[in-house]
Amino acid sequence: MPSTASRLRAMLNGPEMVVAPFIFDAFQAKIAQDVGFEAVYMTGFGTAASRGFPDVGLLTMAEMVENVRAIANAIDIPLVCDADTGYGNPVNVYRTVREYEAAGAAALHMEDQVWPKRCGFLSGKQVIPMADMVPKVKAACDARRSPDFVIIARTDALAVNGWDDVIQRARAYREAGADLIFVDGIKTHDDIKRYVQELGDLPLLYNGQLLPVQELATYGFKLTIYSATLMAAYIRMRDAMQELKTTGSIAQDAGWASFEELTTLLGVPEAMELGKKYEG
Repeated sequence: MPSTASRLRAMLNGPEMVVAPFIFDAFQAKIAQDVGFEAVYMTGFGTAASRGFPDVGLLTMAEMVENVRAIANAIDIPLVCDADTGYGNPVNVYRTVREYEAAGAAALHMEDQVWPKRCGFLSGKQVIPMADMVPKVKAACDARRSPDFVIIARTDALAVNGWDDVIQRARAYREAGADLIFVDGIKTHDDIKRYVQELGDLPLLYNGQLLPVQELATYGFKLTIYSATLMAAYIRMRDAMQELKTTGSIAQDAGWASFEELTTLLGVPEAMELGKKYEG
């Protein structure tokens, strides 16, 4: 069976935009796979949140890799992962790519922020010089064991330096070997249009939910990571907790899942059958 990296690369080379919803644990990844998504995206923001931290560079590479491994072991579809800044210089980046790939990721992205980084949509970001990021992209490409493993170079320079710097960086990172270019901090419809007008000849990733995926696909993006699933998960869990706190129960007609649905998703029937094989 082809590796998840080779399947992701084949999809990226195809005519359709790949949509990978934000997830931060194996349970969410299994739900995404079950409803039919062909890839998922392990969010750094969500991974930090699941451990009770803000996305300001507090998690280590080892903690992120631990989450990569848990998620990749739970699904059969490609896993695209946040790798922050690569956790150091080009030598650190080399190890980061090796660790993510060994843990089961099909792709990772790293950004040109200074460390400690912060969520791409927060204010106060700083970026390293382009000349310091290019060797990190080259190291990432050299480190992968499989040529199918996808390296995504992200620039956060838009909010810091503006479009002229973004364009220069994006083209330099592509020249250094990045498979996809990811400009973060796209906040308006005009930003989307400018993104494509300036860099549409490159393979691009879009992060956000400003437009439905059907409309985003018309812009020629190769991959969209859709962050609204993270926000929806928070709202729905918060509302259920609030209902329980306020009323003492959660109304079943509000949309409970059945116990059987959850156990099927989690593979209980298969585990029971396997157990029977070794009984006695």
